[in-house]
Amino acid sequence: MDATNVLGLIAGGGRLPFLIAEGARHAGFNVVCVGLAGSVESDLRRHVDVYFQGAVARPGGWMKKLRRHGVSSTVMVGRVAKTNLFVPWRIIRYIPDWRAIRIWYWRLRHSDKRNDAVLGAIADELAAGGIILEDSTMYCKEHLADEGVMTRCRPGPSVEADVEFGWPVVKQIGDLDIGQAIAVREREIIAVEAIEGTAAMIIRAGQLCRKGNWTLLKAAKPGQDMRFDVPCVGPDTVTSLAANGGKCLVVQKGKTIIIDKPRTIALADELGIAIVGH
Repeated sequence: MDATNVLGLIAGGGRLPFLIAEGARHAGFNVVCVGLAGSVESDLRRHVDVYFQGAVARPGGWMKKLRRHGVSSTVMVGRVAKTNLFVPWRIIRYIPDWRAIRIWYWRLRHSDKRNDAVLGAIADELAAGGIILEDSTMYCKEHLADEGVMTRCRPGPSVEADVEFGWPVVKQIGDLDIGQAIAVREREIIAVEAIEGTAAMIIRAGQLCRKGNWTLLKAAKPGQDMRFDVPCVGPDTVTSLAANGGKCLVVQKGKTIIIDKPRTIALADELGIAIVGH
């Protein structure tokens, strides 16, 4: 396999790894994929050229498998539940290799364990082994959020006031690396995303705001590292918003991936949800 024509893919769960694989192959790359066990969807193997499964706590194994096929450039995308780090007997369930130990106890020895720090340490360790992480949006640019209202359904004046109020707040929680999303109604913060993720936060916001008509705002961090943890929304987000009383989804233009963008926008119109790029 020609090393100049190969892209690595380290894949967690969800649809995003499928979009990256499709975009990279369309660009002429052979895709060598390491699917992270317990997160990746098994069907992904049919959408790449070479597929391996790797343990989430054994990055040394990922690197060996990728290098064996001439990979030096890699994209890392897809969901991996960070809450799994806090289960009982985690050291037994996720037996680490020496690369993972280096990441956790050496690269992170003077740092906290928030997403930016952990993912940055993983990227540094991969680079030390000759595997360079690339911009995770480079093969799915057509799925990035546009500026302005993307749906036929349009937000009302009260939503616009909530966006004006909430946007600086969601940027602040991103700057603190707490989460990427908040729920707002009548210039009041209903819920803030933290380790549970946006999907769980939407359900909580619906429980806390029985009147509905609230707005979900989701943004990249200031200085977002586009190699990882780029904000994503999709059909599941829109469906859950509708089920939990949300009426508008506001995302950051050019820095939020809308999974299956045409389908997501059409579904939002069907369910009466406005999608806006801010």
